[in-house]
Amino acid sequence: MDHSGHSHGGHGGHGDHGDHGTRSAQHVGQHAHHGDHSAHLSGASWAMAVKATLHCLTGCAIGEILGMVIGTAFGWGNVPTMVLAIGLAFLFGYSFTLFAVRRAGLDLRAAVKVALAADTVSIAVMEFVDNAIIALTPGAMEAQLDDGLFWGALLGGFAVAFVITTPVNKWMIGRGKGHAVVHAYH
Repeated sequence: MDHSGHSHGGHGGHGDHGDHGTRSAQHVGQHAHHGDHSAHLSGASWAMAVKATLHCLTGCAIGEILGMVIGTAFGWGNVPTMVLAIGLAFLFGYSFTLFAVRRAGLDLRAAVKVALAADTVSIAVMEFVDNAIIALTPGAMEAQLDDGLFWGALLGGFAVAFVITTPVNKWMIGRGKGHAVVHAYH
C-alpha cells in the first residue's frame, strides 16, 4: 500500500512517529482501525490481496516442503510428517513478517504480535486447503520424494490454496485485519 500521500503528522491525533522503534503493536491496531485509514483499506485491491497471499504462500511452501521432505526421507508416518510440515509452514510464514517488521524497528514482542495478527488466518486457511488436497489425492500420502505424484499433489495443493486464500486476504485487509496491520511498516 502506498502511504506517500498519507501524512501521519497531523492525521487524526496520531502525531509524528519519527523513530520506527517507538511503534508498538497497540499502535498498529489503532492505526488500522482509524477512520480515514480503514475507509482507505475497505477498498483493498486484488493486487494487494495477491501480494499478501504470495507473501504467506512463500513462507508456507518453504516450511511445508521442508517438513514433507524431512518426514518422507526419514520414513515417518503420515501424521508426524504432516504435523512437522504444518508446524514449519507456520514457523516460516510468521518469520517472513517478523523479519520485515523487526527490520522496520519494532521490538521483538511487538513484532511477534504483528506477525500473529497478520498471518494466522491466512496461514491456517492455506494449510487446511493444501493438506486437504494432499490427503484426498489418492496415493499422495504414500508417494516418495522421487514420485511425480508427491510433487504434483503438493504443488497442486498450493495452487488451490492460493486461489482460496486470496479472497480471504482481500476481505480481511479491507476490514483492517490480517496483512493490513503490516502496512504501517512498509
